[in-house]
Amino acid sequence: MNDIASKQEAANMGSNALPPPVHKNPLSRAISHLNLTQLTLIVLVIIFVWQWLDGKQQLNQMQQILAQRLSEMDGNSKASQTLSLQSQELVRELGGKLSVLESRYAETQGQRIALETLYEDLSSNRDQMVLAEVEQLLLIAGQQLQLAGNVKAALLAMQQADNRLNRLDRAALGGLRRVINNDMNKLRALPDVDVSAINARLDSLIPIVSRLPLLQDIRATQISISPATAAADSTWQTFLREIWNEVKTLVRIENTHQSEMPLLSPSQTFFLRENLKLRLLSARLALLTRDETSFRHDIKTAQEWVKLYFDTRAGEGAQAVNTLQKLNASSIKIDLPDVSGSLEAVRHYRASREKVAR
Repeated sequence: MNDIASKQEAANMGSNALPPPVHKNPLSRAISHLNLTQLTLIVLVIIFVWQWLDGKQQLNQMQQILAQRLSEMDGNSKASQTLSLQSQELVRELGGKLSVLESRYAETQGQRIALETLYEDLSSNRDQMVLAEVEQLLLIAGQQLQLAGNVKAALLAMQQADNRLNRLDRAALGGLRRVINNDMNKLRALPDVDVSAINARLDSLIPIVSRLPLLQDIRATQISISPATAAADSTWQTFLREIWNEVKTLVRIENTHQSEMPLLSPSQTFFLRENLKLRLLSARLALLTRDETSFRHDIKTAQEWVKLYFDTRAGEGAQAVNTLQKLNASSIKIDLPDVSGSLEAVRHYRASREKVAR
């Protein structure tokens, strides 16, 4: 127990002993003399200074960056100004070209309108001219049909009129073309009578009439030849011929149904030929007017006169008789249809167009 007590006492004595002196630096001594408020202020000042320095450094960096950006922007601005000037110049140039194009477009539009107007006028005039031609062709067709009875010529004229309308290529002309085609179908349905061929045969006969040999001239020639032949024969041949002629006079054979041909004077011969020509001309007129009765009467009369007064055994006399026989066998009677509907339709169409144009 005493040992323990002595150890505790020795420990207490050791604890109450003073520590050895410690040597402090000036900053530590200065800090040790500062209180808490001063230390806080110092810390705040240090923090403020540090923030100020850091902010200044950041500001300098930002200034440098801003200066660099400004320099770049200045370069870009100059380039932009250059581009802007170039763009403005280009815009002015394009504006000038656009103005020229607009003026040219306006001129083109004016020319187009003028051309359209001119085309419409020309087209209208062309249509009127074609319709006038069609009307004239249909008028010719009617004249050929009614006056000359020439179906082929009338049909040809109507076909040409239809071709004129077809080349116009107008839908409004469809009804007009149908009327013309209906009239053409009427003409196509007619029997084929070649009036032109019949008329040509009549024309070929008229000049032949002046050259036909008279039958009385042929007989007179035969009688005048007989004495010359007798002189050339021998005497006994002449004697035998005279005996034979006497024998022939004993027996006479005559055709009682045929009248004796009268002898014609030169003036009568002239009038005979002229009357025969008039008969042929009358037959032509009957042909053109489709008067078959008069046509056959004139042809039959001319045929009888040719056989009675002219030599028809050979040459032009035989040709004339043959032609007259063919003409007498020809039929010229045709019931011609009325094709005036085409002409009236064209005239009505032209009148309606003129009213619209006014």
